Amino acid sequence: MIETEQTVTVNCNINSTWTYAKDFQRWASIMPGYQSCEMEDEDNSLWVLKVGVGAMVRTVKVKVCVVDWAGPERVDFTYKLLGDPVEGNGSYIATPAGSDQTAMTLKVRIVGSGPLAPMWEAMCGPVLPKFARSFAEQLKGRIEEFNDASAATTPTPTPSAKIGLFGRFTAWLRRCFGRA
Repeated sequence: MIETEQTVTVNCNINSTWTYAKDFQRWASIMPGYQSCEMEDEDNSLWVLKVGVGAMVRTVKVKVCVVDWAGPERVDFTYKLLGDPVEGNGSYIATPAGSDQTAMTLKVRIVGSGPLAPMWEAMCGPVLPKFARSFAEQLKGRIEEFNDASAATTPTPTPSAKIGLFGRFTAWLRRCFGRA
């Protein structure tokens, strides 16, 4: 079994965050190798992903089931790779984090079975936190874009920031040698 928990701060209030996050088809579209998402009903979906390592690429089907809708604060789900000995569960947890911000936590647990499970878990263990963090950051970005929050909260770069390190260094040299 491998698991991770990743938290990001979304620059939207909890209700605006939920407006986007409650649609699991949107979650599926962020997954690497996304091919399609078929909603069977409100709680069950089938995600088709093309995954691979090096030259080995294959299509997997993931059955995702929401077991508890408690939004806007929480969603608990399970998933199972069809035809593979891998399943797991996870949670989406959201809490207000100040004025117009939401702390969004994603918890993911993967359980492999069969004789190759220890090797599979050893290989995937270090990758899962990075993957979950990347996924959480992408979800945050999509939520903010959907709510047009990123433009309102992104600071405008100062003139010195626009110049960059090399530009600032060159300007410093010019000042030092009287060519400013």
